Amino acid sequence: SASIIVVHNHPSGDPTPSPEDVRVTEMIVEAGQLLDIEVLDHLIIGHNRYVSMKERGLGFK
Repeated sequence: SASIIVVHNHPSGDPTPSPEDVRVTEMIVEAGQLLDIEVLDHLIIGHNRYVSMKERGLGFK
């Protein structure tokens, strides 16, 4: 089966997830379920650090 990891950056340098990041992650996970593509994680990159949405339980059920 197929799987993906979604990654994007925050130009501000602060990788803290926004409410929009959570909503988009939920939408991507739902679309992946329809297409039988597992979303392994959604990473947000900032200055010298990153946040794993999955580790924080944001957007993944």
